[in-house]
Amino acid sequence: MNTILLGADIGGTKTRVLIADGTGRTLGSGGAGPGNHEIVGYEGMARAIRAAVSQALQAAGLKLEDVSAAGLGVAGYDWPSQRQPVLDVLVELDISMPLELVNDAILGLLAGSREGWGLAVVAGTRCNCWGWDSTRQRMGHVTGGGWMMGEHAGGTELVQKAIQAIAYEWTRRGPATALSSLFVAYAGAPNLEHLLEGLMVGKYRLDPSAAPLVFRAAAGGDPVADGLVRWAGRELGELASAVSRQLGFEQLTFDVVQVGSLWEGSSLLAESMLSVLHACAPGARLVRPTAPPVNGAIQLARQVAVRAGFPVSFSSG
Repeated sequence: MNTILLGADIGGTKTRVLIADGTGRTLGSGGAGPGNHEIVGYEGMARAIRAAVSQALQAAGLKLEDVSAAGLGVAGYDWPSQRQPVLDVLVELDISMPLELVNDAILGLLAGSREGWGLAVVAGTRCNCWGWDSTRQRMGHVTGGGWMMGEHAGGTELVQKAIQAIAYEWTRRGPATALSSLFVAYAGAPNLEHLLEGLMVGKYRLDPSAAPLVFRAAAGGDPVADGLVRWAGRELGELASAVSRQLGFEQLTFDVVQVGSLWEGSSLLAESMLSVLHACAPGARLVRPTAPPVNGAIQLARQVAVRAGFPVSFSSG
């Protein structure tokens, strides 16, 4: 019998599914909208998974009952109490083959690490950090709770800090910054005062898509923007250091996979992160993934298939 693997990356902005055979060859792929229950609820998660899985199976010319094993990375899956609700969604969708669930950050680690273990530091809309030891028996992670839990170095928080900086300029609480003119133009406001008023009353909204403006201003020599990028890097370094300590990585050489679009903004972000992390774990080495996280889901499905006794013939990392 042919081994068929299903890998799913159920994210906060989109859901991606791959179908592969026991050699790792991709047979089909599918996509849908966000599946993070914190954003769309478990009903929305079910809709996204159903659409993406159906599309991938149709492309592969297969049915769900043909799938031998599955690996799923789920955004917003941070605590054991969230496992059963996700499993309930999968049962509703008749996804009942041997499977494993992980936080979606682990998919980035599996897709990017040369050895299939280490840390994944997520810097996208939000930030996160998860790690897996070399035995793949122990995981470490931060809370995933964002600003409330002191984990605030994603695009959301970087833009919030930039808004504070331009407010400080207008109130004369802080120095002038190139961020002000960039954000005014981005929002389509006539001037800074109008922008700040509009943000307060809901006329304007600045979301994480504005984060590249901070990197642009920093690259242009703006000291305020430069400081914000360095701040975000240090915050990410603190997250990575915490998970390194949880897993006892301090004296090891290991991969730190950079997951998320924020890493593309400036090398200064990575340099600042690494300077903090190296004080805790000098053997940490940065890696940018060459494959999308959903490929890590296929790696996860491979592990499940091996445990279940299905034949596979491609490397696990």
